[in-house]
Amino acid sequence: MVTSLDKNTALVLIDLQKGIIALPLAHPVAGVLANAAKLVEAFRKAGQPIVVVNVNTGNAKWTKSRKDSKQGAFTPPENWLEIADEIKTEATDIFITKHTWNAFYETAIDEELKKRDITGIVLAGIATSIGVEGTARAASERGYNITFATDAMTDMVAEAHDNSIKIIFPRIGEADTTDKIIEMLG
Repeated sequence: MVTSLDKNTALVLIDLQKGIIALPLAHPVAGVLANAAKLVEAFRKAGQPIVVVNVNTGNAKWTKSRKDSKQGAFTPPENWLEIADEIKTEATDIFITKHTWNAFYETAIDEELKKRDITGIVLAGIATSIGVEGTARAASERGYNITFATDAMTDMVAEAHDNSIKIIFPRIGEADTTDKIIEMLG
């Protein structure tokens, strides 16, 4: 349950891109996107920053593991990186392309948040146990107060989603519904 939001809180949307939302997901993607869109509208109205993160693993710099080398070559569809139509972005939003599970690794997200004196983030997106959790762990290590919009995220595997929500997230932040977070945003 969310108890408060910092005065300077940013919304961080993880991988709500056409290529990801087309994957088989544990929860209906329409509901996830509708709730994420509500958060965007509320943060915009409150004058708080919105960070839109997508993932492009094609240029990843990490060392390939044995597991990576066994997976077949993946050619993403042409629109893989495009943000879902339901998420109405604006030129003033902060756009970050990550290359790993964690939006902080070798990107400018931390610098962009610090420039704006951001101390708290609200996280939403896909996949709960991968991009959202990876980013949350890195944000926690950097001292951000984290709030999770649990009805604005999903995963490819229901059990992985549930593990993040029930076990991991309570240890590093607070979690609640989109409507409750919007209410706290005031």
